[in-house]
Amino acid sequence: MLSQIPVSLSKVSKKDMDKEVLRLGMIAELDAINLYEQLAAMAGSSDIKKVLLDISREEKTHVGEFQALLLRLDKEQERELAEGKKEVEEITG
Repeated sequence: MLSQIPVSLSKVSKKDMDKEVLRLGMIAELDAINLYEQLAAMAGSSDIKKVLLDISREEKTHVGEFQALLLRLDKEQERELAEGKKEVEEITG
């Protein structure tokens, strides 16, 4: 994503805007996690690696914060998340 909003927010209804904002926040945080972990893998300095991986962990917390808020607003998302977890458990034991 790297600072680009991948959807046209002008096409999002007012009632769905908060959910879309939260999903975009999640996308941005996941993008940041990927970036920081890739940079850490490339960094030569162990101090730089440590800091990048620490920042990556913080971004994972942010994903959780956005997800917690989204699940409050979108009960369908909450049900489907639970269903996905159940399916994985059934498939993997």
